[in-house]
Amino acid sequence: MVTRRQDESLLELEKTRVKPPPLFKVMVLNDDYTPMDFVVAVLQKFFGMNREQATRVMLKVHTEGAGVCGIYPKDVAASKVEQVCTFARQHQHPLACVMEEN
Repeated sequence: MVTRRQDESLLELEKTRVKPPPLFKVMVLNDDYTPMDFVVAVLQKFFGMNREQATRVMLKVHTEGAGVCGIYPKDVAASKVEQVCTFARQHQHPLACVMEEN
C-alpha cells in the first residue's frame, strides 16, 4: 500500500503481511461396525493414499481410535469430511470422519 505524507511529496511503500490460513486435520474415527477393507477403500478414494499408506492409517484408527487422513485448509477439510460421511452412509456404514484445527 502506498501512503503519502502531507508535509512532503515522498511516497512510501507500506508492506503488509498476510498470515496463511489455518489448517485442519481430517481424521477417521474407530467404530465396531465398519469393515477394515471399507476404511482402506475410503482412504484410497478420498485421500489419494496407496494401499500401503491406507492400511497403515486404518490400523492406527483401529488401535488408537483415530487416524489422520490429511491436513487441509478449512473449506477443503470440510468437503472431505462431508464426502466421506456421505459415502459411508450410502454404503450403510457408521464410519465417522471429523476435522479439528491443526
